Amino acid sequence: MSAGHSGQRLRTLADADYLPALQPEYAYRRPAVGLGPLDPSPRVLLLYGSLRERSYSRLAVEETARLLQYFGCETRIFDPSDLPLPDQVKDDDHPAVRKLREHSLWSEAHVWCSPERHGQITGIMKTQIDHLPLAYKGLRPTQGRALAVMQVSAGSQSFNSVNTLRILGRWMRMFTIPNQSSVAKAYEEFDENGRMKPSSYYDRIVDVVEELVRFTVLLRPHADQLVDRYSERKDKDQPVETQVEAAGLVRE
Repeated sequence: MSAGHSGQRLRTLADADYLPALQPEYAYRRPAVGLGPLDPSPRVLLLYGSLRERSYSRLAVEETARLLQYFGCETRIFDPSDLPLPDQVKDDDHPAVRKLREHSLWSEAHVWCSPERHGQITGIMKTQIDHLPLAYKGLRPTQGRALAVMQVSAGSQSFNSVNTLRILGRWMRMFTIPNQSSVAKAYEEFDENGRMKPSSYYDRIVDVVEELVRFTVLLRPHADQLVDRYSERKDKDQPVETQVEAAGLVRE
């Protein structure tokens, strides 16, 4: 994996079609068949929470992106290496901040994966989320999107980070899927090439990805309606004529 597309602040995914830990005879290529339109491909933004050269949260995100592509999705992995702290730059006017927000607007779903450090998510992870406002240029970078949460740990299995990410997903008004991944002793789960070894941890990531694809396809035809709110219509003085129209069931 390299930091290609530097102007876009995206990582380049290597060996996207190589899935040595996956047993394809047990995997649906299109896990969301029957839940909604599969065209265009679901668009997923992935965020990781460590800048180390051998970052296990990034390696886990890379495996997740490969699986998402295998299941028919488009993916983007954001590179946070030059992202400033919130409020460090006036009005957050920084190229990396703008790109992060643009990629989130492009997306229909997110994957967030953080290491657990001192019992919590990392500052890098929180910084990325803090740079995503609920509203941006009249649009919503996160609201109404599906979200999958994951974490990696150096020691025994823990769920502090995924629990925090779930809270943050709720504050960002996202639909966090029920399944999640927590990889313990992550340094033992990846080979020298940075690829995840076959294990129950890998299988759980496959489960998470299948579920995320399903929820994304299920939700996206209704995304606008799901975030249509009385309080906002009232603030904007946008009256509705009937309850049916308010529910979006009648289209002229």
